Amino acid sequence: MATFVDLNSDMGESFGVYTLGHDADMLAIVSSANVACGFHAGDPLIMSETVTRARENRVDVGAHPSLHDLWGFGRRTIQGEPPEDIEKAVVYQIGALQAIAIHAGHRVTHVKTHGALGNMASADAALARAVARGVKLVDRDLIFVAIAGTELERAGAALDLRVAREVYADRTYQDNGLLTPRKQPGAVLHDAEPAARRVLQMVEEQAIRSVNGVKIPVKIDTICVHGDNPAAVGMARAVRDTLERAGITIRPMSQSIN
Repeated sequence: MATFVDLNSDMGESFGVYTLGHDADMLAIVSSANVACGFHAGDPLIMSETVTRARENRVDVGAHPSLHDLWGFGRRTIQGEPPEDIEKAVVYQIGALQAIAIHAGHRVTHVKTHGALGNMASADAALARAVARGVKLVDRDLIFVAIAGTELERAGAALDLRVAREVYADRTYQDNGLLTPRKQPGAVLHDAEPAARRVLQMVEEQAIRSVNGVKIPVKIDTICVHGDNPAAVGMARAVRDTLERAGITIRPMSQSIN
């Protein structure tokens, strides 16, 4: 069983006067923050505020690139964009956060795809390679966060990136190891204590279990609690407390991924 694991959350997903998520509270619980880079949410001021707060809380920050879809919060499946264009969009978003981080006195440690981009790349090898190439071209030392057991993980490994395999505290899985689509009933979990027990089981077994009970072995380096989930703060705290009571240390993935 793992003796340490990262706990991450997606943050900086407000936009202008619109506020989303519970970033200040989450930053007191998690060890890594994935910061929206303007394509699905976020703007220069939100990005800067999020990175500054993360630095003050000694929380790592990573770029959270998305399809260019502010209207749909990056969760709409948009077909037809060539992988090479997605690669450029990923590069653009990483670069934006790197500049903001320098200004705020912090540094970007990792990259994690958001929403539809992550789901599509998990099943599409060409798209996964495009995302991984974008990360490597910017900085091969950046950690590539990939949904465990998917094309994203395989693409990162093939390009010799530092890969952090991710599972979700608040999402369910299909029998093929991919996330249950959000439009399906039961795709998103809201009850903190059952979710925390489920996370502990995943970490202890180094496996995920589908909605049908299929056990899928995976390596687990980081656990995500979505920041826009109304139950996010309570769930993140329950996950952290449950893991720590079991003797598992929460620490940033940058301290664990070689």
